[in-house]
Amino acid sequence: MIPWLEPDMPFPPIDAALDEFNGLLAASAEITPERLLDAYRQGIFPWYDEGQPVLWWSPNPRMVLLLAEFRQTRSLRKAIRQGRYEIRVDSVFRDVIRACAAVPRRGQSGTWITSAIVESYAALFEQGNAHSVEAWRNDRLVGGLYGVAVGRMFFGESMFALEPDASKVALANLVAMLRLREFPLIDCQQQTAHLASLGARAIPRGEFAERVAALVNWPAPAGRWTPAATSDVLA
Repeated sequence: MIPWLEPDMPFPPIDAALDEFNGLLAASAEITPERLLDAYRQGIFPWYDEGQPVLWWSPNPRMVLLLAEFRQTRSLRKAIRQGRYEIRVDSVFRDVIRACAAVPRRGQSGTWITSAIVESYAALFEQGNAHSVEAWRNDRLVGGLYGVAVGRMFFGESMFALEPDASKVALANLVAMLRLREFPLIDCQQQTAHLASLGARAIPRGEFAERVAALVNWPAPAGRWTPAATSDVLA
């Protein structure tokens, strides 16, 4: 039986997640910015289809990218050196999340990025907790990603690319930005071959929860998020 969360109810402990259902933890009728931040602080994220209740997850194991282990392919480093894409940060957050929703995914017939998801994450962006890293070419948005920052923990949500390596260049820039801001890792949520090729790996849920509990309580670095220098991205 999946717990049903009323608006004032806390999440169950994450070790109550149903591993036979990929870490399904709870369900609720609505999603709010406040509920989202509470979820992230505990290593929980939402994933559901339009018309479903909001489903909350805490998979075991958990895919993470330790920034010290990030790998750049030869083609990615070439794209960065050539300055193929202009990187901007937080300039068109809603456009990025909508592009992530619109891009077709192999094995998926729709998107989990519902209208309620868009509005909730846009509210987090206005509060300074959500960020977008964008790849532009000829003044056109051609790739990017978005996620949530709490303390010194970054929770990656989704990425898209309309041109080769565009989202990877955005990710490489995010990694450099986070290193400069003393973030040690990115939560990647689900295991995929694409993320593994960039250095991400799975760790046990308990270890992930311990890292999150420490990092979300670190003081968040002050200042506006800006793109990293090419030398920092390639370092």
